[in-house]
Amino acid sequence: MCGYIWEVKAAMLNILILCTGNSCRSILGEALLNSLGRGRVKAFSAGSHPTGEVNVNALATLRRHNVSTVDLYSKSWDIFMDQKIDSIITVCDHAAAETCPVFLHTTLRAHWGVPDPAHEVGTDEEIRAVFEKTFGALERRIIKMLELPLGKLSGHELIAELNKIGEMDNREGDRHG
Repeated sequence: MCGYIWEVKAAMLNILILCTGNSCRSILGEALLNSLGRGRVKAFSAGSHPTGEVNVNALATLRRHNVSTVDLYSKSWDIFMDQKIDSIITVCDHAAAETCPVFLHTTLRAHWGVPDPAHEVGTDEEIRAVFEKTFGALERRIIKMLELPLGKLSGHELIAELNKIGEMDNREGDRHG
């Protein structure tokens, strides 16, 4: 198998979800991946320029779906420089000309572009709908990821699969409610 990260097949994968502010998308991804991937993955999140606060609508969305919000906080990627991370997933939105953070590390990375709901304006219901759409997009991708034979893929195979998952059309979820 290719890569140092796959030497121990039974080990839990450490996955870092990165965005710029670490207040919404990466927080949702961390919480969902830890909830759905119990025993298989351990997720963390961070930002290149963290806001210092988790968005209240992100927390409310997680609570509506009974996903734990314990230990979630906005943090810098600096705290992960010396930690073993098996793969990084960036969730910035290229379509919105948003700059994705580049983590200065040799860890393999994939990209799952998701629009940022943090700056959405509108009624409470409109804002809630945007957060639900973001949650749904991440949830679908994480479920697809967890369907993969994670312990049997090389690092490069995993990243290729994660990038394919990242190309899932966000509108796909509109058909699923």
